[in-house]
Amino acid sequence: MGKSEKELSTFNDHAVEKEKGLQRKLQARHLTMMAIGGAIGTGLFVSSGSAISTAGPGGALVAYILVGAMVYFVMTSLGEMASFMPVSGSFETHATKFVDPAFGFALGWNYWYTTAITLPADLTAASMIMHYWFPNSSSLLWSGLALALLLLLNILSVKGYGESEYWFASIKVVAIIIFLVVGVAMIFGIMGGQAVGFGNFTTGDAPFHGGLLSIFSVILVAGFAFQGTEVVATAAGETEDPAKNVPKAIRTIFWRILFFYVLTIFVVGLIIPYTDPNLLKTGIENVSISPFTLVFKRAGLAFAASAMNAVLLTSVLSAANSAMYGSSRMLWALAKEGKAPRAFAKLNSRGIPMLALLFTSIIGVSAFLSSFFGSGSVFLWLMNASAMTGFIKWLGIAVSHYRFRKAYIAQGRDLSQLPYKAKWFPLGPIITILFLVIFVFGQVVLINDYGLVEIVSTYISIPAFLLLWFGYKIIKKTKVVPLKECDFDVKI
Repeated sequence: MGKSEKELSTFNDHAVEKEKGLQRKLQARHLTMMAIGGAIGTGLFVSSGSAISTAGPGGALVAYILVGAMVYFVMTSLGEMASFMPVSGSFETHATKFVDPAFGFALGWNYWYTTAITLPADLTAASMIMHYWFPNSSSLLWSGLALALLLLLNILSVKGYGESEYWFASIKVVAIIIFLVVGVAMIFGIMGGQAVGFGNFTTGDAPFHGGLLSIFSVILVAGFAFQGTEVVATAAGETEDPAKNVPKAIRTIFWRILFFYVLTIFVVGLIIPYTDPNLLKTGIENVSISPFTLVFKRAGLAFAASAMNAVLLTSVLSAANSAMYGSSRMLWALAKEGKAPRAFAKLNSRGIPMLALLFTSIIGVSAFLSSFFGSGSVFLWLMNASAMTGFIKWLGIAVSHYRFRKAYIAQGRDLSQLPYKAKWFPLGPIITILFLVIFVFGQVVLINDYGLVEIVSTYISIPAFLLLWFGYKIIKKTKVVPLKECDFDVKI
């Protein structure tokens, strides 16, 4: 039967304290700021220009709204499970307990791959941003320095990661607020000069350049922009009082999506016409010019434009920092359950899974390919790969939550005793699953627009996930867990 609220809080605290040396060093302010700004990075600051250029301001706005709505439901689903069962394995553990151990195995490795691929994508973006100040410098140099810095922050302690994310996220939040104030002032002519107005929404065939197909074509860009939102749940295993602090962080999701993503895309689309050649497009090498930087230039704030580029640098470093943290913790959790080499389950005296962290960092070396293929090309390849694996991850979370709630009720547990209860169940996970199926298969109609490398980088994750799932299922002879046999205890 269900536990009382006090008993549940004690149960959750005990579970986290016993996590084999993982230390509860992340405080409420760390988790809240990670939820507000932790996932805001490369996808919004750098890639949003590609979405506007391809689909027009209206098409980009629709794509971000659709993906944002789906992510909101994903995070409420994850929040319900993570606040009840705060472990570093997060949705891998949830999938194992409430769906099928094989499904959890595949989902855990998919998440590791997602974050591991996001890391070099962000490091590549960092090198492109540095080219703003040093146009003839080596991508290899900047990617290497960024990787070394992030590795140092993660090696120090989990609190070191939390503090760096807190300040990284704070800078991003302040920058976006300033950007929105300046942008609105430009739209209505408050800053002096001619008001921008809403003319760019009617330029050419705007607001929906290319129609429905163009919206599908930028879904992956929008999906990449939201990657990393789930780090709040991954961090639950190292957060103090997760039964209280995880729900508090999850409740900021709706307003973050509305304010930081949707409103920002709307303002950029109004100020910069989708025909502007400076917007990020496939084949354009000068991709370090962010739409945010362009807006400040148009406002006549040359110094602010350079400062914004510095903000972009901290933002992509923040996103890479989260990717390094999340992937190392997932690899540690997999190893602890015997689903990855046991060596990755070892912790140092500070509670850091060093081998898992170092192995994940090696993947970041792939960012150095930028020096050989061109930063723009590699960045787009990695972005597509990360977005598709991210969709699979969100699909797994939705399925796990649907089974979690059904099993919770089937075992006679009291819903009122959940630390956080997702709204509109079962509508949330059902909408998420439908959206993801449409998004993934919607890309198929665009396959003729992709080159061979783009096709492989985008779709390789789907057969890889299925191979992991059914391969583990056949070898280990696992079965779907019956609802009344789902395990709601955390076995340490």
